[in-house]
Amino acid sequence: MNSSYVNMGVGALLATLFVLKSVSLASGFIFHSETPEKPGFAIVAAEEPAGGEKGAAAKPDTPIAQLMQKADAKVGETIFKKCQACHSGEKGGPNKVGPDLWGIVDRPVAEHEGFAYSAGMKDFSKGGSQKWTYDHLYHFLASPKKFVAGTAMGFAGLPKEEDRANVIAYLRTLADTQVPLPDPNAPAATN
Repeated sequence: MNSSYVNMGVGALLATLFVLKSVSLASGFIFHSETPEKPGFAIVAAEEPAGGEKGAAAKPDTPIAQLMQKADAKVGETIFKKCQACHSGEKGGPNKVGPDLWGIVDRPVAEHEGFAYSAGMKDFSKGGSQKWTYDHLYHFLASPKKFVAGTAMGFAGLPKEEDRANVIAYLRTLADTQVPLPDPNAPAATN
C-alpha cells in the first residue's frame, strides 16, 4: 500500500476529530447555562422506615372484627375480579396460578388439595395447624409478601383496609356455611 494513502487517511481522521472537538467546545460556550442560586422547587419524598415498619405517626389498622361489621360483600365481589386472574372462587373450582378460594375462611393454611404451595406458605401453615382466620386474611391481603415471607403470591396487596374487609366479606360468602363474624368487642388478635 502506498504511504501517501496512509498519510491521507490519518490526516482525514485527525481533521475529523479536530472538527468534532471544535464543534463540541463551541457549543459548550454557546449553550452554557448558569446553575440557579435557588432551585425552582424542592421535591420532598417521604421515605418508609427501614424494614417496612410503620412509623409512630402512621395510623394503626382498625381491627378486622370492627371493619367486618360494615363490610359489603357486593363491593368485595367487584374488587375480587382482580383476584380471578389467579384464583377461582367456585365450589370444586380449578386451581389456577393460586388455589381455589371456595371455603377459604377458617380453612387450614396450605392445605387445599391438588395445589403445590411455596415453602414459605408451608412454613407459615405450621404443619396445617394454622387457619385462614379473618385476621390472617386481613393482614395477608394488605401485603402478602410481608405477612408470609417466601410466598409465591406476586400480588402487591390492598392498601385500603375497607377494600380488604369487603373482599373478606365476599370470600366469606364462598362457602356452604358462612363462618360467624368475629366479635367486634373482643381484643385484637395477635399474629
